[in-house]
Amino acid sequence: MFQVNRAENRIRRLEERRFSDLGLRERDHLQEWLAGLPDALGEELLIIQKEFDGFADTRERLDLLALDKDGQLVVIENKLDDSGRDVTWQALKYAAYCSSLTKAQIVDIYQSYLDRYEKGAKAVERICEFLGAEDLQEVQLNAGNGQRLMLVAANFRKEVTAAVLWLLSHNIRAQCFRVVPYSHGDELFLDLQQIVPTPEAADFMIGMATKETEEKTIQAVQKPRHLLRLAFWEQALEQLRSAGLSRFNSISPSQEHWLNAATGMSGVSFTLIFSKDEARVEVGITRSDAAENKWVFDQLLEQKEVLGEKFGAPLDWLRLHDKKACRIVCAQNFDGYDRENWPVMIGWMTEHMQYLQDTFSAPIAALNIRLRNGQGPAAGLRLAD
Repeated sequence: MFQVNRAENRIRRLEERRFSDLGLRERDHLQEWLAGLPDALGEELLIIQKEFDGFADTRERLDLLALDKDGQLVVIENKLDDSGRDVTWQALKYAAYCSSLTKAQIVDIYQSYLDRYEKGAKAVERICEFLGAEDLQEVQLNAGNGQRLMLVAANFRKEVTAAVLWLLSHNIRAQCFRVVPYSHGDELFLDLQQIVPTPEAADFMIGMATKETEEKTIQAVQKPRHLLRLAFWEQALEQLRSAGLSRFNSISPSQEHWLNAATGMSGVSFTLIFSKDEARVEVGITRSDAAENKWVFDQLLEQKEVLGEKFGAPLDWLRLHDKKACRIVCAQNFDGYDRENWPVMIGWMTEHMQYLQDTFSAPIAALNIRLRNGQGPAAGLRLAD
């Protein structure tokens, strides 16, 4: 690794160091770094436990336990300057122990982690948010034998890399990450790179897995709740179109719990939500720029009294300060999974979606013009300066 001196147009080699020489320890340092920034391992991961020891009849502890975006458990084993000979066997044992964990057990494991490190946080909410699910019923965790292994060390012995390559050939997702500290003066740097499989090989393997993923998607569509949603949206769309809500003319029934229609502003939608316990109509503000989302929401919020009176029913104004998106919501409780309730539920959705469009279409169109004319949040910041 090199440092670039732009002033002199030269590079300088950084000194490769050993963790032991720097007084750095596996649990106190490397483990904490990865727990604090799991994305350093090349993908979004949700750390759900550290030093996990919830195995029957053994006192063994795995370093980090995580969930990936597919809801699979990821066993992360950290070593420092040398992987040792037995790290693969150790990680495999942990994966085998974890293979029997149920959804409820995984939630309890994560909740105990949050209770210790982030008091007040709710495991169910965090998992649903991470996986992009409306509720936990839709989430599948730790399916089949899809547990994954991530091994982290400065150097890997040949027997370890050979074992990992063999596991990969048998569809067990295992990875080796080389982590090396470097120094320059008092500054310390860390180089973390995936070495097995190489990024090129990983891309190839992802391509080979596409067919399997498509087959799983097809199977997922056949699940009862997905069939239920498809049937519901078929009926709902028919009534929406009959009522003259033309924004939904080109929308197809979906297995998802939501349907979006365009408002005329990019990233802002009129949304219908069908869930087990309620129906909702929403203005969803999900532009790529968080500042623009908050600006659009705040401009509408300034008209809250007028818009609320025109809408004619209670609205929840959800700015969601800690998130990129914002929502304006009207909800009604229903037993959505009882088909006998669908006519009334769809009638409510149709009526209130009409109210939503009548109320918000013109204000959103006006804000869209302002954004296009450069009168959005950036302009406000310039004026403030």
